Amino acid sequence: MKITKLTTFIVPPRWCFLKIETDEGIVGWGEPVVEGRAHSVAAAVEELADYLIGKDPRHIEDHWTILYRGGFYRGGAIHMSALAGIDQALWDIKGKALGVPVSELLGGPVRDSIRVYSWIGGDRPADTAKAAKDAVARGFTAVKMNGTEELQFIDTYDKVEATLANVAAVREAVGPNIGIGVDFHGRVHKPMAKVLIKELEPYKLMFIEEPVLSENYEALKEIAHLTATPIALGERLYSRWDFKRILSEGYVDIIQPDVSHAGGITETRKIATMAEAYDVALALHCPLGPIALAACLQVDAISYNAFIQEQSLGIHYNESNDLLDYVTKPEVFSYKDGYVTIPNGPGLGIEINEEYVKQRAEVGHRWRNPIWRHKDGSFAEW
Repeated sequence: MKITKLTTFIVPPRWCFLKIETDEGIVGWGEPVVEGRAHSVAAAVEELADYLIGKDPRHIEDHWTILYRGGFYRGGAIHMSALAGIDQALWDIKGKALGVPVSELLGGPVRDSIRVYSWIGGDRPADTAKAAKDAVARGFTAVKMNGTEELQFIDTYDKVEATLANVAAVREAVGPNIGIGVDFHGRVHKPMAKVLIKELEPYKLMFIEEPVLSENYEALKEIAHLTATPIALGERLYSRWDFKRILSEGYVDIIQPDVSHAGGITETRKIATMAEAYDVALALHCPLGPIALAACLQVDAISYNAFIQEQSLGIHYNESNDLLDYVTKPEVFSYKDGYVTIPNGPGLGIEINEEYVKQRAEVGHRWRNPIWRHKDGSFAEW
């Protein structure tokens, strides 16, 4: 079998899909994207395609090694996301060629479903209590919300009180047994993170996500000792080498690599296994499309330390298209009682509606994240 063509599709609301074709007619799909940099990733895929044309798609480990190491400069969001989508598509091809799901090729599943959480609110926390109650009414047993708006290095206590009021309202609305994740989104610098993480302790959160930016990981050694709440991060780390220091220094309880950012199924599986050796849980990042979610679920299926999965159904970014629009059989993502079934069809286990993908690719997108500023005019982390 030989790879004959790679084609990317920029599709709403903010995704990029990849189709890899072979001379035997077997097609694989991947989702190589960085939110807000979709066209850059598509260009990187096009460059990497030069090596892949004419190669056997089943030699996945070797292709991953060459595409990562062979260009001398390596890593980072664009390169690893392009590699991730290619890797997903290659696994999709191999599973389809053998008639089995990817999880079967990686040792077989340890679970047949996984707990999921629903996003509530938008970029700025607002009316989250009602959204949380609605999510619970739809069967979700866990929700995640943005915790703060923009915060200065040192800010006023009314900002802290606003965060506490939002979280308190959600906890009161859903009761004591629904999981609540609070995402600091890297908006918070170490001095205010120390204040917030301590003040949030009474609300018994499922986790606090990105209490500081990943590049400020050394701050975690102070923050981790201030709370019993699990600390999660990892969506802005792209390889096992990025995760190595986070894990070895012992300041996180949950890692959140993204299968569309961190080198695909091949690399994310290795990261998950590294984390298991440090007794750290896995909660894959995935506010993306159906191919990314299917790839995540194949990794969840084989990862003992996976405990919950992010997914984008109804997320605030999905205004023009939603998670299930691009698959021919939406029921393959079977949601029930706060869990989603892991697809067990060949490859990634989903069928992409290619005609609809092409139709929406004619519309495309130029999604960009907001640019925020503090009252003094300086840049604020979004």
